[in-house]
Amino acid sequence: MSRLDQQIAFLDEADKLKSITRATTLADASRAENSAEHSWHLTLYALVLADQAGPDVDINRVIRMLILHDLVEIDAGDHPIFDEVDAAAVAAQEQTAADRIYGLLPADIGTDLRAIWEEFEAAQTPTAQFAKALDRFQPPMLNLASGGGSWTDYDVTEAMIAERVGTKIARGAPALWTYARHRIAAFFATRAS
Repeated sequence: MSRLDQQIAFLDEADKLKSITRATTLADASRAENSAEHSWHLTLYALVLADQAGPDVDINRVIRMLILHDLVEIDAGDHPIFDEVDAAAVAAQEQTAADRIYGLLPADIGTDLRAIWEEFEAAQTPTAQFAKALDRFQPPMLNLASGGGSWTDYDVTEAMIAERVGTKIARGAPALWTYARHRIAAFFATRAS
C-alpha cells in the first residue's frame, strides 16, 4: 500500500469509534454517547479548561492525547469506570488493539501517535496527568447534567466516585476536583433527602 493508502486505511478504521457506545449519557439524557463523541468533547474540554492546567502542561499535546486515547476501544470495547473488570486483561486487550490500529499507519506517523497514546496511558507527565484528569472529569459533569445518568445504572455512591475518579482528577487538575466534589456532594445530598 502507498503511504496515502495507509493513512486513509487508518482514518477509515478510526471511523469505527463512532459505533462504540459508552455508559455515560449525553447531558440531555436522550441517549448514551459514543466514544468518538467523548473524544471530541474532551478536546473541547481541554481548549476551554486550559487555564486549569499547570505550567508544565502542553495543551496542544493534551488535545492530541484526548483525540487518540480511546481508539483502542474499536477492538477492546469501552469498559465503564464503575463496572467490575479485570484491569490487567483490559490493559492487554488495549495494547493488542494499539498494535493493530496504530500499525495501520506509515511507521513514522504510527510510532509518533502510539507514543502519545502510551504517554496518556502511563499518566506520568504533567501533560498526561491533565489529560487523564479531563477524561475522568467529563463523565461526572455529564452525569450531573443528566440527573444521575450512569451513576443510577451502576448504583454508584459518592465514595465510589471519589475513589475511582476523584484521585485522577485531583492529581492532574486539583481545582476541577474541588469543583466536581462539591457538585457531586450536593447531588447525592438531594438524593438522600
